[in-house]
Amino acid sequence: MVTLQDLGRCTFPALLRHSLEKFSQRPALSLAHGEPITYGQFQQMMDRVARVMTANGFAPRKKVAILGPGMSQWGAVYLATVCRGGIAVPLLPDFASEELRNILGHASVDMLVVSRSLYPKVQGLGEDLLPVIIVMEDFTAVRGRNANMSRGFLPKAVEVQEDDTASVIYTSGTTGQPKGVELSHRNLVWTALQCQTIHRVNKYDRCLSFLPLSHVYEFTIGFVLQILNGSCIYYLERPPTVSSLLPAFQKVRPTIVLSVPMVMEKIYKHRILPGLTGSRFRRWLHGLPIAGRLMDRIAGGQLRRAMGGRIRFFGIGGSRLDPDVELFLKRAGFPYAIGYGLTETSPLLAGSGPKHTVLGRVGPVLEGVELRILHPDPQSGVGEVVARGPNVMKGYYRDYKLTEAAFTTSRDSCGPGWFKTGDLGTLEDRRGRLWLSLKGRSKNMILGPSGENIYPEDIEFVLNQHPLVAESLVVEGEKGGLVALVKLVENAVANTATAVGSKLGQAVQDVKEDFLYRREELLSEIQYFVNRRVNKNARIGSVRPVEDFEKTASQKIKRYLYNLRPAKGKG
Repeated sequence: MVTLQDLGRCTFPALLRHSLEKFSQRPALSLAHGEPITYGQFQQMMDRVARVMTANGFAPRKKVAILGPGMSQWGAVYLATVCRGGIAVPLLPDFASEELRNILGHASVDMLVVSRSLYPKVQGLGEDLLPVIIVMEDFTAVRGRNANMSRGFLPKAVEVQEDDTASVIYTSGTTGQPKGVELSHRNLVWTALQCQTIHRVNKYDRCLSFLPLSHVYEFTIGFVLQILNGSCIYYLERPPTVSSLLPAFQKVRPTIVLSVPMVMEKIYKHRILPGLTGSRFRRWLHGLPIAGRLMDRIAGGQLRRAMGGRIRFFGIGGSRLDPDVELFLKRAGFPYAIGYGLTETSPLLAGSGPKHTVLGRVGPVLEGVELRILHPDPQSGVGEVVARGPNVMKGYYRDYKLTEAAFTTSRDSCGPGWFKTGDLGTLEDRRGRLWLSLKGRSKNMILGPSGENIYPEDIEFVLNQHPLVAESLVVEGEKGGLVALVKLVENAVANTATAVGSKLGQAVQDVKEDFLYRREELLSEIQYFVNRRVNKNARIGSVRPVEDFEKTASQKIKRYLYNLRPAKGKG
């Protein structure tokens, strides 16, 4: 375990110096189906891009935007920037061109390093916005000085302080416009150090990475923590689907994987559950206590083998995990871990490693972090989670008012200076440590007609257990009441279309009406399913189909896009 004493200070230059001294000949980074470069070769890559950047005007405090999928060069650009006093501006690959234009303008970046695949998104942006553009794969400048002209430029060493800004991370979020989260060297390096209290990483670990590096969850735990301990990181070359993940698991045989709940939920729903309950006999057998646990244990062994057989840490974060999926993972003995945090907290606030997970709970508060519940409900203890610690952001970039609103004041029960997460939860003492449980987002909570608190996430968990529901979102209807927006499983829609298509001899209007009738049957069945399983205050008034949901980088649905209630003051 690497300590602060080993580094001397919480900065990226100190971290990198330590890792290069200890692991220079160890494998460092690779594509999933490629051959890794060593830490020594990684340093040479950083020096090369630093020369190109310096030739194009880079200096301390300059801002370098990074737009690309996970690859060795992404990390080289980031570390070359922050270790020489610059500020990195990681950009989500999913950002649209107009979002990129707005963010690049707001951040006033000095140069952009972009992958070839994403270059078309920024190709049309003018030199006033982007005076320098460098291609990520080979560090050639398509706008500015090219690589050959940079040979004489040697970047000077810079003294970096812990409170210096390392990153400005723009989050699309689930609630509206992107905003820049300003994180210091201390924020990110300290969090990586503390993550070791949940799970130890060593130089023989192999981490398979498929989430965006511009997402602080993947960056801090899947990159910084790995570099800190000399692990080797393998990047998936394609989007993380079952067809791309399984061959990568077999090739890399990772010991560490970071994921969002949706990935494991899809594997469980479409690969594991059919094998456990695919026939009447299997459903009956799985319902027996001893037989069910044995079946889950066997399925868990098959899952581990499908993932290469060496998994020791399968981290799940970004949003809450479906309770049925977590129950399976626990009974199967699968080494899953749960973490909670936000971009604003670098990100981890609480979590539990594979040996200490408890169903329905996040885990203990991260050592060195303080959590409290703001204005808790007297009966349930539920209130907004607020945080304080070395991992909490400096603020929102160039937005003093937004920063001020994000922290408590002297008027709050906990006093001033605590970051307001916007998440509802409870804290309980378990063997001398505070454990966190979450209820949902405070902005998502719906006030029922009798004043009761309704947490839509709880209803969505029930909805998603229906075999025909792929994803769901519960919102208030136009005239009150609850509406479930659901994306149906593709097979359900296909089967309905096939049944209707067999009657093509009918009039077009008849075919249309038959399709709508069958779809309405499905939606009514889903409504009946969920209303039998929730209390009367949480019952759904109607179910409406959605072709697809727009999502953030962590695969959370952008809730603000699906508000059915008219704004106050409007009819």
